[in-house]
Amino acid sequence: MKSLLTVLCLAGALCFAQQNSPQDMKGMNMPGHDMSKMSAPDSAEDTDASMHAMNSMEGHHMDMGPHMHMTALRTAQPGDAEKAEKIVEVARGVMEKYKDYHVALDDGFEIFHPEAKQKQYHFTNYRYAFAARLNFNPEHPTSLLYEKDGDGYRLMGVMYTAPKRFTEDDLNQRIPLSIAQWHEHVNFCRAPLGRRGEMLAPNPKFGLKGSIVTKEECDANGGEFLPIVFNWMVHLYPLEKNPAQIWSVDRQHAD
Repeated sequence: MKSLLTVLCLAGALCFAQQNSPQDMKGMNMPGHDMSKMSAPDSAEDTDASMHAMNSMEGHHMDMGPHMHMTALRTAQPGDAEKAEKIVEVARGVMEKYKDYHVALDDGFEIFHPEAKQKQYHFTNYRYAFAARLNFNPEHPTSLLYEKDGDGYRLMGVMYTAPKRFTEDDLNQRIPLSIAQWHEHVNFCRAPLGRRGEMLAPNPKFGLKGSIVTKEECDANGGEFLPIVFNWMVHLYPLEKNPAQIWSVDRQHAD
């Protein structure tokens, strides 16, 4: 079995990036936006899980099925809209700064699996992910969301992360839950060695589209169960015209 990368500490929310210092992460074999860097302190996963999750997120509603946990929309409270709009304004400045993806690369963002065709490419800054473990800074998103544009990339949005340990009240302090829905990937049963391809096959048993949703069933089928693959994350599309589009949970699946 491919050796697993054992995590010390968020992406992920947070991830490896939040659990290890930026110096520690430099030597890890996790290219680009390897979401296993967003793992919980007590979890261990590798590129298989992260790449499969990115594939699984494409082409279906994020709130469907037992492998996605989303925060519930709350009743709006005084000040929620204003707080969210301030975040959007800052994120628009980020969009302007990183409109040229070369600038993002120069600033330490790394592309998650650039060799794989994706509908949306995550450029992740693991120093920002590490900092997000303790503080929320909308000027420093964990990831920039680009779409392929010829030989380059076109910036579409940003992604913020928060630690797995956060409650919904904690997340609400960062971005009001009456406005945004955070999500995390759950109940992942990794297929046994030699059967990994089954996770992306039609009607799979394993993976984030699989029928297996409990540790007991995963163990019985020889898989490896991860209750939470990554940590909390939320996508934001600051250039859209209304809150429903700006905070869309489905946009990442669009062609």
